[in-house]
Amino acid sequence: MTEIVARHPTDAPPDTAAPVCARSDHGQPAFAAIDLGTNNCRLLVAAPTSSGFRVVDSFSRIVRLGEGLAQSGRLAEGAMDRAAAALRACADKLGRRPVRRFEAVATEACRRATNGPAFLARITAETGMRLRIISAREEAELAMESCAPLLEPEDRRALLFDIGGGSTEIAWIRVPDGARLGAPPELIGYLSLPLGVVTLAERAGQDCFTERGFCDVVDEVAHHLAEFDKVHCIGQEIRAGGVRLMGTSGTVTTLAGVAMALPRYKRPLVDGKTLECEAADLALGDLFALGREGLAQHPCVGPERVEFVLPGCAVYAAIRRVWPTPRITVADRGLREGMLTRMIRAERAAPRRRAGR
Repeated sequence: MTEIVARHPTDAPPDTAAPVCARSDHGQPAFAAIDLGTNNCRLLVAAPTSSGFRVVDSFSRIVRLGEGLAQSGRLAEGAMDRAAAALRACADKLGRRPVRRFEAVATEACRRATNGPAFLARITAETGMRLRIISAREEAELAMESCAPLLEPEDRRALLFDIGGGSTEIAWIRVPDGARLGAPPELIGYLSLPLGVVTLAERAGQDCFTERGFCDVVDEVAHHLAEFDKVHCIGQEIRAGGVRLMGTSGTVTTLAGVAMALPRYKRPLVDGKTLECEAADLALGDLFALGREGLAQHPCVGPERVEFVLPGCAVYAAIRRVWPTPRITVADRGLREGMLTRMIRAERAAPRRRAGR
């Protein structure tokens, strides 16, 4: 079972590194992963432990890389400059802490933008880091990898959603009988909707502050989800039992923080928490009732995320409509954790492969 022990400092001091063998502060080899999304740039540095890894450093900055992308089909100059500044900060941070293995990926914004590859070439020239644009399927697989430790023995299936900035990923997962003994879960279906908190905020963000506008977004998303449900009979599986609903995104962690009445968001209290869906639904209603000013002042939201919270909540509400479950498991983890888990596993397997030759 992967154990993420330490807190993620949110917005730690600025943070890459060539894959040079080095040690963390506690003598263990360090690994690093960067996730450049449509809204955020995130870095995680970790050292392996017997049960997973321990976070030794992190960095997160809202960059809004996908700003205006839906209209123009291109990354805007200002958005690229913000993302480049964040990635230079990552490079500086990791330059002070070289790592044994390093991986960096870019997701929906760079997948969709006609100038996405050119922007990543610029980043390589400026920082030496090479970011790889991953497919929607790999994005779903990495999210599954990071959240697999939250599965329980009684789970037959898992439905995992990730409400991102430029897209929403849905992963339909088969949990093998030996999962708790190390058998990995299997991705048996995935859906990538080009509807994330940034794209929805730009198109319908103001409308989401009204009941009619919010419901229109819920209807639109639910329509797409219903088509996916028909293919995989997910609703039928939920009714049969043994299906765990899991959410990983700022939207669902915010709902958890509100449902738990946290005076300030604290990741260790939220990550892995299983909530009654009724409590999460009530938290959604509380957020909607706050309005713009109330959201800006809420300790689990803040002014930088005001425009994105209700569009994300509309996607969550659509998921709840199509796939009603009594409980939801909240995961404050994602692509970075998935990449780290893969790198550490590959590192441990290397001596065995050499011994077998």
